Amino acid sequence: MHNTQTNSPLTRRRFLVASAGTLAAPYVLTSRASTFAGIQPSNRITMALIGCGGMGRGNMNGLMNKRGVQMLAVCDPDRSRREQAKAQVEGRYDEAMASGSYSGCDAYNDYRELLARDDIDAVIIGSPDHWHALHVAHAAQAGKDIYGEKPLSLTIGQGRAMADAVARYARVFQTGSQQRSDARFRFACELIRNGRLGRVHRVTCGLPAGETTGNHPPKNPPEGFDYDLWLGPALAEPYCDHRTHYEFRHILDYSGGKLTDWGAHHIDIAQWALGTTETGPTRVQAHGTFPEDGLWNAAIHYEVNCTYPSGVELFITSKYRNGVLFEGDRGTLFVSRGVIEANPTEILEETFAPNEDRLPVSDDHHQNFVDCARSRREPVAPIEHAHRTISIAHLGNISMLLGRAIEWDPSSETIRNDASASRMLDRALRAPWRL
Repeated sequence: MHNTQTNSPLTRRRFLVASAGTLAAPYVLTSRASTFAGIQPSNRITMALIGCGGMGRGNMNGLMNKRGVQMLAVCDPDRSRREQAKAQVEGRYDEAMASGSYSGCDAYNDYRELLARDDIDAVIIGSPDHWHALHVAHAAQAGKDIYGEKPLSLTIGQGRAMADAVARYARVFQTGSQQRSDARFRFACELIRNGRLGRVHRVTCGLPAGETTGNHPPKNPPEGFDYDLWLGPALAEPYCDHRTHYEFRHILDYSGGKLTDWGAHHIDIAQWALGTTETGPTRVQAHGTFPEDGLWNAAIHYEVNCTYPSGVELFITSKYRNGVLFEGDRGTLFVSRGVIEANPTEILEETFAPNEDRLPVSDDHHQNFVDCARSRREPVAPIEHAHRTISIAHLGNISMLLGRAIEWDPSSETIRNDASASRMLDRALRAPWRL
């Protein structure tokens, strides 16, 4: 099931494959390789992984176990990680083949070589946040469908560019906000949308607090780690322990701290329930405490107050239990992973009439992506919704860093009457990278 690239003209977002050098030859799908998938090559969805960390490999494992999916390639600037991912793929297919031998997964250092292959239908983006915009925009331009990890973007400007690229090239994009494929969260949102709490006046999102670390002296990167490529569009900084891989999320050059990491989940549920998935609040005021010293500089504790035009208040805090609390004039409802509670408890016994507002049903986030890649329908967690969700977290960080409220226009995605804050909606990319 190989996709055909659209013929939309390029504007400022140019695919950088020309600078990638000699490209690897596509892997030819043989009849022998098709036996373990139980489906003919012409009907198979072929995939590749960009970013071979824990979540990337976890998503890869989930997707390559779906019927009709074959993983062809992996990519990471850290050789040890891409070799682990390659071994994971080939080990999985070894088990499925009668001969117990498979070597059809290619490994790349540079993602541009992988995207140049026309035998890959879809990619999983598991790279650090500061790479998401380039990986997604270039994958869309190369005609690939995308399963993209959260948080969607590093900045609001990058998120808008990503959503626009996915729309321009008519790609299917599933955000890794897997709570949308959890029946408890879906039921909670349907209860709110259909008025079972009456008028909702306040929503609280409880997220984890941030963390601190000490100062770490510069050192040489590990052998086989292309650290300059890992930095990519981010500012050049000397390598040290605790800067890369999972811990990048505590550094504002590469991520937005726990506010964006977990906000991508719980703010998303608040937006889904309120029916504001393509808009947002108009005022954001945040307070936080930041590390006084050390490598990590994202907020440790934070409180973000958001006001919607309807009057609903969204409160995001690191000082409340992990989950989402809805407060209405008829009761309260709390939902988190594995938990749903209500007061009065009878709210959880509610059913819905055929004409009431229902949300898309997905009980398997990876399968939903595969199904939509085939049908070309919108998946349960589309990119525009993810962009609007993470924009709220980004505005919270901007407000905290500046120490003042942000007046936000969600229709134009601009900050009113604050030039300094407006400049923080996006940031320059380190040459030669451009979006």
